[in-house]
Amino acid sequence: MAQKQWSQVTGLKPLKFDTGTVAPEKCLFGAMLNIAAVLCIATIYVRYKQVHALSPEENLIIKLNKAGLVLGILSCLGLSLVANFQKTTLFFAHVSGAVLTFGMGSLYMFVQTILSYQMQPKIHGKQVFWIRLLLVIWCGVSAFSMLTCSSILYSGDFGTDLVQKLHWNPEDKGYVLHMVTTAAEWSMSFSFFGFFLTYIRDFQKISLRVETNLHGLTLYDTAPCPVIDERTRLLSRDF
Repeated sequence: MAQKQWSQVTGLKPLKFDTGTVAPEKCLFGAMLNIAAVLCIATIYVRYKQVHALSPEENLIIKLNKAGLVLGILSCLGLSLVANFQKTTLFFAHVSGAVLTFGMGSLYMFVQTILSYQMQPKIHGKQVFWIRLLLVIWCGVSAFSMLTCSSILYSGDFGTDLVQKLHWNPEDKGYVLHMVTTAAEWSMSFSFFGFFLTYIRDFQKISLRVETNLHGLTLYDTAPCPVIDERTRLLSRDF
């Protein structure tokens, strides 16, 4: 009886992306990941513009900044793929999205950490760099553990239906590898969240606004508009 209850409890510890495999969970999970991808792109772009404004003439920083923008966008694209293609439906598309999310995301964190090193102590203090470096190391250890255990799990003799398998019991073959992979995947996700939180102090120095330019009095009017450009805040207050 106790073993059965333990099996039910362990069955509630799925891989991060397995939580979005079965309806209705997959609907909410997919919507949340798509929203998260859009917010991440916005954050990455604001960070790109901030670094560009702070160091407009440093060639190395400019190249790293552009590389970070591309890597960040690819990571967000992968997150959207994971959200819309479940593992049990289109395994290849799901895995490709996961590789983009975690792979490009890890490289993005690494590039941003190098930028932090290049920009200190002139732009910001050394503390920010060390915090981001620790998060990158955390991410790297989690990624290594996840890749190693998942490779052994899927290449070994642990069954033929691992892709479709959502619930694991302690007596199943490969259970330990599955649990280590699960823990490493969640750990890697939390390292991503922590890294984005390090932008809070940086973004306190930024104000975002929307500028509206009217080129005509109506939608059919091609004559220049005498109305002065309207400028409104992007948010209700400075971000």
